[in-house]
Amino acid sequence: MKITVLAENTSDIPGIGCEHGLSLFIETMSKKILFDTGQSNLFEKNAEKLDIDLAMVDFAVLSHGHYDHSGGLKRFLEINTTAPVYLSRYAFEPHYNADGKYIGVDESLSENSRLVFTDEEYRIGEGLTLFSCNNRKRIIDTDCAGLSTLENGKLVPEDFRHEQYLLIEENGKRILISGCSHKGIINIVNWFRPDTLIGGFHYMKLDPGDGLKAFAVRLNSYPTKYYTCHCTGIGQYEFIKPYIDDLEYISSGRKIEL
Repeated sequence: MKITVLAENTSDIPGIGCEHGLSLFIETMSKKILFDTGQSNLFEKNAEKLDIDLAMVDFAVLSHGHYDHSGGLKRFLEINTTAPVYLSRYAFEPHYNADGKYIGVDESLSENSRLVFTDEEYRIGEGLTLFSCNNRKRIIDTDCAGLSTLENGKLVPEDFRHEQYLLIEENGKRILISGCSHKGIINIVNWFRPDTLIGGFHYMKLDPGDGLKAFAVRLNSYPTKYYTCHCTGIGQYEFIKPYIDDLEYISSGRKIEL
């Protein structure tokens, strides 16, 4: 399996752009997958520079309904005229940040016939399954970090029911792809016990200290290889890295082979 980062907050490769967002191009033994589209058309520009033909993508997945993961969706639907896009049936609910700014998916796309709406579990194909985990017990409480949604006309704290995770089972390995892990990265690792996890930890607003150290030690207790990015935060990543044996940061243009 090969994974190429098409968009992420950082880049150390000349000519490859970066932005606050995430987009991954995943090549399994049988499928080409686009996981998230970043916040703009940058994923397309970087794909061209990396010799990746997005028209050949078999299907796309939106991890959740925030702009920094869905902003390039309209462009993807134009580039690729056949691939279905899998997203939670709650993805188009209105979402706002702590300042009350709308951060949701482009509502004009909600009626597109190629969107496939998912619930708790959706099997795309052999070894490819989406999970929302809304009904699973959390061993760690999570904070909405000021993010909210509309309910009966009023802003209420997010429960992130629109977030989903892609589990890829191939060659006897379990690889889990997460966007922002809003439901808690420790909860997610505990639910799936993957061999490899790729995605953001959503630690970017946490101050380095004993609390963050405790989370890192907890993550290290699982036999999982971690590739993190985006909402983990660079400073937070540098802080937790000494406490996690198998942790790497991935930026725009980076390629992983599993």
